[in-house]
Amino acid sequence: MTLQATRNFVVAALAATTALCGTVQAQVKGKVGEYSDVTVRGSILEPAKAKLPDDATLEKRIKAPEGFKVQVYARDLINPRMVAVSDKGIVYATRRSVGDVIMITDADGDGRAESVKTVASRDQMHGIAFDGNKVFLITVNDVYTADVNDDGTFGPLTRIINDLPDGGQHANRTLRIGPDNMLYITVGSTCNECQETNPENATILRASKDGKSREIFASGLRNTIGFDWESGSGSLYGMDHGIDWLGDEEQIEEVNKIEQGKKYGWPYVYGMGELNPHMNPPDGITLEQWKSQSEQPLAGYTPHAAPMQMTFYRGGQFPEAYRGDAFVAMRGSWNRRPPSGYELARVDFEKGKPTKVEPFLNGFLLKDGDSFDFLGRPTGVAEGKDGSLFVADDSNGVIYRVSYDGADQRAEAQPAAEPNTVPDPKPMDKAIDAVDAKDSDALSVTADFKANEGIPVAHAADGDNASPALQWGKGPEGTQSYVLIVDDPDAAKPKPFTHWLVYDIPASVTTLPEGVAAGSPVVLVPKGPLQGVNSQGSIGYTGPKPPVGDPAHHYGFQLFALDVPSLKLEPGAKRADVLNAMKGHILAKGEIIGLFERK
Repeated sequence: MTLQATRNFVVAALAATTALCGTVQAQVKGKVGEYSDVTVRGSILEPAKAKLPDDATLEKRIKAPEGFKVQVYARDLINPRMVAVSDKGIVYATRRSVGDVIMITDADGDGRAESVKTVASRDQMHGIAFDGNKVFLITVNDVYTADVNDDGTFGPLTRIINDLPDGGQHANRTLRIGPDNMLYITVGSTCNECQETNPENATILRASKDGKSREIFASGLRNTIGFDWESGSGSLYGMDHGIDWLGDEEQIEEVNKIEQGKKYGWPYVYGMGELNPHMNPPDGITLEQWKSQSEQPLAGYTPHAAPMQMTFYRGGQFPEAYRGDAFVAMRGSWNRRPPSGYELARVDFEKGKPTKVEPFLNGFLLKDGDSFDFLGRPTGVAEGKDGSLFVADDSNGVIYRVSYDGADQRAEAQPAAEPNTVPDPKPMDKAIDAVDAKDSDALSVTADFKANEGIPVAHAADGDNASPALQWGKGPEGTQSYVLIVDDPDAAKPKPFTHWLVYDIPASVTTLPEGVAAGSPVVLVPKGPLQGVNSQGSIGYTGPKPPVGDPAHHYGFQLFALDVPSLKLEPGAKRADVLNAMKGHILAKGEIIGLFERK
């Protein structure tokens, strides 16, 4: 079936299609994106689910490299998605469609489970991670923790986060405990490609294990379900899902080195720096600027393969060549001809860097002429205590165990590495303390709250998250621009926590209205001012959100009059860059402090 239509018609046709094998072609016209005069040819092809044979036949059909053994560890599990192994070596799987976590035990150690037991239940349960005798679980909006009992069952669930963004198209949250003892949470985009209204969408978040505080660790990640830390360097890697409807071969699945404070292109830049013809960044940022501010993947894989859970191999059972490599479950495509994925892939790492991605466990996809069926869609992968791998198929309800019994020399088990994260900024009470200023006058600063009194809840993250109205006195002679920096010096980490950066404010402007758009880098006038990145990781204003139970935090709204018209920084600059550019240019400064406490 072939359609020649506008992109909107293609999307509508896709939404109305539940099982279609064919091709869709679209001519994208008009000011959709800066480079929108392109032809996009894409396919809708959903292989049918094949009937599962008996264990012996199934194990022969699923292929692994020579020397490896594939066993059916458990079957008839309905919908196993993410897999985790506790410190005691017990295998667990979440079941999103059922809304629970199952404990799958192999008491006699023969590689085949004898019992399956539900140990926790919440609607759309998906991610799972162990931290000693604690387990962390995640649904769309909530994170829970529980004690792990001696028999492997879980104690009562305690909810520690209840306000993650709504899911939309990518509602499958995952989480892990990082080497820095913090909780890392993936939050996918709500759409295929769009400007998100919540800055926490399309990110990896980092939170305290009590859930009281969190920040955006990295952004521009469309849907990074699988991620883990490379043992040698301690660097965080993840595989991001590429954008649909850019063509069968166009958008690779990305292997990214994920670093604090960086962004990774989505939705305006994809793959190895290609510009998305469907989308334009917010006013004031060009596609080229967005590209220059974004990180490119270090490796890629077949488009639309749909990477899911990911784990680095640290065990000692597999041959030495596999030590330090990553394994990624590839659930498989619907937007490509021929289909891709339907396999467990290996990301080969050399000297701590990915060099290639290749199939490791396949045979799940069956081809008969022009027709395709599948025996499974891998979603979960976890390493067992003995160095074997457990691989979950969420469509036919099977968990496989992959072990090695070949002749090659086996690897030595590796400990987890220390984290490789950006160090916290130097503690300081005020931004002005870090800047070499000229002899300066004082600027009078006022806001829609009184100095040293409570900030209205409308300006808090739990309220409207709207910036307060501010005004200040005109700077001394020679003033050419202003900078606003809003810090919370009482925050535990980072210190200080920056809530707002606005720079290149023209000298003619001495007021900011309430509710400056948080997602826009440009406010008030066409050529400025610009907004930078706050400590949450988003551009623009983010309101106070101190941990519940803390005494009131102090929020300093600091204004600086400068003798230069521009700091010559791009939109989305970081606090350290703004401070460095301000050095030696301050003519006057002022501040108003507000208080906020969450109860």
